Amino acid sequence: MLQDWVVMPTCLPLVLRRCHACASDRFRADGRFRVNANHKLIDAWLLALCTVCGETTKLTVLERTNVRSVRPELLDRLHDNDPDLAAELLQDPVVRRRNRIALDWDKAWHLDTGGPDHLDREVNHVGDVRDAIDVSVRFAARIPVRPVRLIAEGFGLSRAEVERLITEGSLISAIRLSGKLSGDFAFTLKR
Repeated sequence: MLQDWVVMPTCLPLVLRRCHACASDRFRADGRFRVNANHKLIDAWLLALCTVCGETTKLTVLERTNVRSVRPELLDRLHDNDPDLAAELLQDPVVRRRNRIALDWDKAWHLDTGGPDHLDREVNHVGDVRDAIDVSVRFAARIPVRPVRLIAEGFGLSRAEVERLITEGSLISAIRLSGKLSGDFAFTLKR
């Protein structure tokens, strides 16, 4: 049996950056931008608020860029405060590196298994599987998640039980299931 799972973002991730006003290191971006033009040059920032004190920080998107070199649709999206653009820019490694930030995806994603009951119809009891289940996991965004956590959540098992299935050889994959992944992968759960 083949299952398709999708890891989907539910909201924008928290931005990990030190606040200048308090000791917090988390900012929440809500998709608002600030655009400033000076003659033929343009600057654009994604605004984020400190989760503790509410201080605003600016994440540089465009810096001293010639206006003619910016695509008109990008400029429109910046002026419209497009939340999808904010999500794209937070995923962009160039923007993250330029602003020296990291992302905290905790509680900002969910796993869609295609069914409301976490595949209870396939897994009757902890580890009691009727037949081999092939699962393809696709990421809608580059969200770093531990595969063991995804598998545990998808089948309604504990992480320890998933680890036991891996060591027994009942859970196999072409990739290593330890550590974090943010790219598509597949695995097989067999009896």
